[in-house]
Amino acid sequence: MSLNDAPRGVRLHLALFGKRNAGKSSVINALTGQETAIVSEVKGTTTDPVFKAMEILPIGPCVIIDTAGFDDVGELGELRIKKTLEVLDKTDVALLIIDINLGISDDDNLILKTLRDKKKPVIVVLNKMDTLDNSEAGKKASQLQETLNTPVVALSALTKQGIKELKSAITSVIPENEDTFKIVGDLINPGDFVVLVTPIDKAAPKGRLILPQQQTIRDVLESDAMAIVTKEYELRETLSNLAKKPKLVITDSQVFLKVAADTPKDILMTSFSILFARQKGDLTEFIRGAKAIDRLQDGDKVLIAEGCTHHRQSDDIGSVKIPRWIRQRTGKQIEFEFTSGVTFTEDVKKYALIVHCGACMMNRTGMLSRIASAKALGVPIVNYGILIAYVQGLMSRALEPFPLAKMVLEEEFG
Repeated sequence: MSLNDAPRGVRLHLALFGKRNAGKSSVINALTGQETAIVSEVKGTTTDPVFKAMEILPIGPCVIIDTAGFDDVGELGELRIKKTLEVLDKTDVALLIIDINLGISDDDNLILKTLRDKKKPVIVVLNKMDTLDNSEAGKKASQLQETLNTPVVALSALTKQGIKELKSAITSVIPENEDTFKIVGDLINPGDFVVLVTPIDKAAPKGRLILPQQQTIRDVLESDAMAIVTKEYELRETLSNLAKKPKLVITDSQVFLKVAADTPKDILMTSFSILFARQKGDLTEFIRGAKAIDRLQDGDKVLIAEGCTHHRQSDDIGSVKIPRWIRQRTGKQIEFEFTSGVTFTEDVKKYALIVHCGACMMNRTGMLSRIASAKALGVPIVNYGILIAYVQGLMSRALEPFPLAKMVLEEEFG
């Protein structure tokens, strides 16, 4: 997968942590071979986390995240540290940068413990090895690796010595499942037809399909199957013109009812959002979350959460349609709150239900962290596609391509 092929949500998220002036920004520049981050002798140059999409060989497409120092001070420093902690939920691989001359400090140990508690793969990077001779630097790295039982790499961001070894170390700790979660490729075979029903979304940039549609088409083609793209009002004619029955019809959730009516019962049907619920999240947990819709009471708070920011239209799915469908289904006076982008919520427990978007712009690590936060506090969570299928009475049919999920549905709903 090349740089242009990989949106942020499917890239490895590589985050750098450490004290101020440990050399995090310098290591990023050495690792990427570009002046990606601002480097200064002034402590605290990096404030908010900085996200940069890059292609790093041999690692592949990455999002490099530079963070503020964990030893930042003052009221503003506390806010910066808070932003740094938010990055942990999106991190696939963490680099803990330490000044080789200062050694590991209490602050560094606290960062390391936090990363381990979050079960993040960690590499400790001893920066500024150019200030020592090679044998002394190597000895310090070996001793620290033995003490911490964590991979340690000594390098110089200034001379680039050790950068090759750091790249190898990163490659060795990348989670094995990083590239195993396909969107649709495991449901189809080479030569299959897949029909994608794609209404022209008003929120999409002019002249382009929205990202879930683009990514699904790419996955179909990479599986040596054939993608046939049509709009909802042309679906019936499209199906009648095919000499061979399609393996699967995938629709935008907003036109579920129309597509279900026009798709013969012997053809599997699901939605883009349900495919992403499976790829990026936990389909089983979302199915259970749907059950909570019918338990909502007057005055309950429901959070509508989106993983990206976009210009909201008058008929926006998250802020308009979903609240309307929930009110119609329950007949209750529900209070809705909304979040979008990097920030999720600090007070999960106040909500009776969380409804999340398909997370096409988020990585799986970040989405699973949000699900875990809700689950830990007993707050049900569902995604857009599952919710829409449920309130429109189509969930059983929309889950037919996923036998295990269908079993969970039958167990939960009888």
